[in-house]
Amino acid sequence: MNRIENAFKNKPIFMPYFPLGYPDLETSIDVIEALATPAPPALQRTQCGASVAGGARKNGADLIEVGLSFSDPLADGPVIQRATQVALEKGITVKKVLEAVGELRKRGVGIPLILMGYYNPMLAYGLEKFVRDAVDAGADGFIVPDLPMEEAEEFTSALTSYPKGSGAAGEVEAQVVPDSRPWATASLRSASAQGGEIPLIPMLAPTTSPERMEVIARNAKGFIYLVSVTGVTGERKSLAEGLGELIARVRQHTHVPVCVGFGISTPEQAREVGKMADGVIVGSACVKAIGGSETPVETARKFASEFSNALG
Repeated sequence: MNRIENAFKNKPIFMPYFPLGYPDLETSIDVIEALATPAPPALQRTQCGASVAGGARKNGADLIEVGLSFSDPLADGPVIQRATQVALEKGITVKKVLEAVGELRKRGVGIPLILMGYYNPMLAYGLEKFVRDAVDAGADGFIVPDLPMEEAEEFTSALTSYPKGSGAAGEVEAQVVPDSRPWATASLRSASAQGGEIPLIPMLAPTTSPERMEVIARNAKGFIYLVSVTGVTGERKSLAEGLGELIARVRQHTHVPVCVGFGISTPEQAREVGKMADGVIVGSACVKAIGGSETPVETARKFASEFSNALG
């Protein structure tokens, strides 16, 4: 069983997004570590300040989408656009992102880390090299919003050509690591060394045609990222109408978990989505709360606890 499969043993899961390099590289590494780490009891409060009810799980995130910044983030709203622009201005690169993922694994972050970014930086890095270095650093999968599944053959070929680990499922075998990639430590190989193919996570939306939805869902690996609304990322005051029906339509064609993102901004909204979906994805609200805080690491822990506890 790989890390993604293990994360979904306790559904619904909480899945925040945060870009590496924002507000600076070191802080972003600390923030992602904090999102993955259970908060101390004093921080386990609701947004209104009340204590969390007994019996709730007191955990951090179950899976984290690690943002890879790009200068033309076409699917993102103003909050994430600004954060990724800051990261680029501070000098974030693909190589630094992969080194940071390796650092997170060295710090003991054991939950799945999914690299989320646009295709151009990956292509410029070299697809096979990108996949190899990302997986060796500890990444468990990829989300590429501007790469339609119909045009993903080159990327999926790079994934399937990556050599699988020879160990038993769930185990990580030792390996010799090239000195040129110091972040790729022996303990960090992820899904490929755990008996599973590295997934390219598909995205579906309300505007996806029934025929295309069926094909994509039937062939999905890891989980499905279901966009709840039309438009770009960003906070919404209410959930989209017909979300339950949309989730049900997708589930007719797949055996993998269905996770919902775009527009989820409060623990209360997350709780409602969690009643219907296998996972809840929170991006803009997470970036906004942490980026606007004078104590981003503490805020990250509190944010993760509030949303995780809301999901029960």
